Amino acid sequence: MESGEIIEIEVAEDPTQELLRGINFLLPQLSGSAQPLKLVELEAMLSDESVNLLVASEKISGSIVGTLTLVVFRIPTGVRAWIEDVVTDSSIRGRGIAKKMVLDAIAIAKSFGAKTVDLTSRPSRVEANGLYVAMGFEIRDTNVYRYTI
Repeated sequence: MESGEIIEIEVAEDPTQELLRGINFLLPQLSGSAQPLKLVELEAMLSDESVNLLVASEKISGSIVGTLTLVVFRIPTGVRAWIEDVVTDSSIRGRGIAKKMVLDAIAIAKSFGAKTVDLTSRPSRVEANGLYVAMGFEIRDTNVYRYTI
């Protein structure tokens, strides 16, 4: 991060218009097909006890520069944790913000009793994949299936 730039990472609790604007600014940088989030959807997400929305913002300006969603849930085989939708504003990538969000998510998952944290990343996201491998994530020998409804 640049000199004087302070990034703060917090778990979002309040579905504010500012948070909604920040997420909707970042969504197109994550996925070209993602539709803008609506306030009612943000409210539902933040009220779900299994969802932890981590938000990185510039401390001085308050601008949202990154988000990560961590879902922690219990199934018969134990507590599972899954990271989804990691995105950092393209204008400030490479400054360690995504890494810090992932480390915070891992700590949260651990506090809930998860023994592992899973995530997926498209092969085209070269930098993101490099980050995950450098952080110790291992590629699993598994199939990921999707059924479109």
